[in-house]
Amino acid sequence: MEEKVIAELFAKGYDCSQVVVSHYAAKLGVSEETANKAAACFGGGMLMADTCGAFTGALMAVGLKYGHFDPDMLQEQKSMMMAKSGEFRKRFFEKHPTCNCRELLGHDVSTPEGFKAAVETGRMMSFCPKLVKEVIEVLDEIL
Repeated sequence: MEEKVIAELFAKGYDCSQVVVSHYAAKLGVSEETANKAAACFGGGMLMADTCGAFTGALMAVGLKYGHFDPDMLQEQKSMMMAKSGEFRKRFFEKHPTCNCRELLGHDVSTPEGFKAAVETGRMMSFCPKLVKEVIEVLDEIL
């Protein structure tokens, strides 16, 4: 997915977590609507400028693909899920020192002032689409 498309989705009001999960919706057997709803509370660092929405969206996608659910295969499924989520985290932290939205973005988007500053400085529309694209590229290899 190109940064321009990601930025257009942001401009429409979608959050980073939603862009990541909905990008894989069909591949993961869920509707785009369900993907967007499930990821809705995770954008903007879980609406608290905490854990990055692209990061949580990636883990949701991994869970949808590899999450453990079958009572007869829980341990095997859980091992696979842990390996895949661990691979994602490892690769994310090779490029970024943190998964904290506030620290990555340099603004506290959970406050009106911080959100306004992130938009006015251009940081939100320059950094976040790049990060979402990067996360999607990693997931393309993991999923």
